[in-house]
Amino acid sequence: MFKAFLFAETITEFDIDSLANNNSDVAGLVDALIILLLIATVVALVSRKLKIPYVVGLVLAGLIVTQGALPDFIGLNPDVILNLFLPILIFEAAINTDISRLKSTIKPIALLALPGVLIGSTITATFYQFSMGLPWITVAAMAVILTITDTVSVIVAFRTVSVPSRLATIVEGESLFNDAVALVLLNVLAGIHLQGSFSLGDGIIQILIAFLGGGLLGLGLGYLCVGLFQQLDDALSSILLTVAVSLLTFQIGQLLQVSSAIAVVIAGLVIGNSGFKKISATTELTLLNFWEYAGFGVNTFIFLLVGIVIEPKTLIATFPLALLAIIGYQIGRVLSIYPLLYLLKKLDRPIPLKWQHVLILGNVKGSLSMALAIGLPLTLPERTQVIAIVFSTVLISLVGQGLSLPWLVKKLQLSQPSPLKQEIEHLQLTLIASKAAQKELDILFQSGSLSRSLYEEIFASYQAKIAQGEKKLRDIYNQRSTTITEDKYINSLKRRLYLAEQGAVRDGVRKGILGEDLAQDYLSTLNEQLLSLKDDD
Repeated sequence: MFKAFLFAETITEFDIDSLANNNSDVAGLVDALIILLLIATVVALVSRKLKIPYVVGLVLAGLIVTQGALPDFIGLNPDVILNLFLPILIFEAAINTDISRLKSTIKPIALLALPGVLIGSTITATFYQFSMGLPWITVAAMAVILTITDTVSVIVAFRTVSVPSRLATIVEGESLFNDAVALVLLNVLAGIHLQGSFSLGDGIIQILIAFLGGGLLGLGLGYLCVGLFQQLDDALSSILLTVAVSLLTFQIGQLLQVSSAIAVVIAGLVIGNSGFKKISATTELTLLNFWEYAGFGVNTFIFLLVGIVIEPKTLIATFPLALLAIIGYQIGRVLSIYPLLYLLKKLDRPIPLKWQHVLILGNVKGSLSMALAIGLPLTLPERTQVIAIVFSTVLISLVGQGLSLPWLVKKLQLSQPSPLKQEIEHLQLTLIASKAAQKELDILFQSGSLSRSLYEEIFASYQAKIAQGEKKLRDIYNQRSTTITEDKYINSLKRRLYLAEQGAVRDGVRKGILGEDLAQDYLSTLNEQLLSLKDDD
């Protein structure tokens, strides 16, 4: 299976010699995988120790490993990234996206992913045209490739420091949809290059067909999967079904010449927010764990290979142009983000200026940009130079922006918790620790390791801490004002409780304890309460 992931070429003839070579390749592949997994493990430990983003550590480690240390067939195959890795990453992000949060941030996401990409790529292409002197079709393609944001790099950076959940939702949503926009724009540019002409009307129609067709395809296959969930409700079968749907949706989208990325996003959202209601809590947990492992594994190999395939000589030779490329797409980002989000104030909740700074610096590039560069038409002018520039730009962006993003978040004090949250967390810490100690005391007493008098004395001391903590929590709840009620922590707590209720009700239906009709009415009420919660700031 991994061989299919990493092979750059396919064996087309079957004979004794090819079979022997195939066996040799498999042995080399196993050795290479062992090396890569060991490197990834060491990187995970070192990254945690140094408190740097995991993907940055992987890329830096890949630079140390030379291409000659691995078999020749192991590398970044653009077809594999676009047709296998990309659907997995998009689907994994989509099924974990809460539709209630997405609805509350859909306006800024739509602005950034649609006009934001168009404006940013136009400004960036203009900068490249004057600074690099490349043909306009070439700079247009490179600008589109370098305008998109790598979801994984930004989200991983956010995990090292806490950020407002609304900001994280905007970043993740923008990254999901601007990937799709970029793919559509590149198809339009490829058509212009191959045909030698351009019609604005035809371009608009092509974009509309791509988006509307991709959306309908995702809805259709997503709800088909939801219907099959009701028949299965088996963890292993459900895993196979979701893998098949994610990959099949992407392939059908390409055959129909609609946006495959949009189709996978929509299918993932439907399955994650509607399909999981049809299965048991155990099956849902298994599915989410599987997709988390799949996304983590794919990202590990991608970013490690990014560092391996980039030659240090190429990096040094293209370093000035890569810096110029970064300046160009950041200018485009600045001139699109600030004006668009200023206009957003008239349509939706304003985005704080500090958040906008994070959106600018968080414009990190990743493996998709590299795959799109490799996939450019062979006849595109200066294609080789564009690939070299993009590769070097991605590396510098991952390291430079990836390391500075957590610093900026801390500098802007975006991760500073509210006083209410700090007080509640302190009380919860006392309760959790004290109750855990009481459980351990029970075990020691039952085993005969403690006398009754000593057991009762220590148990009572912990019980006093618990009673005091519970009283303070109760006072906070009873005395809260309207402002406190709407505090982001209270909303987050309510969201968790509503989701817990949903899981318990579905489990009761599965076991035959609760009736389907009564449960559905209750679940509908819970969904309304979830959607009514304000998004966290």
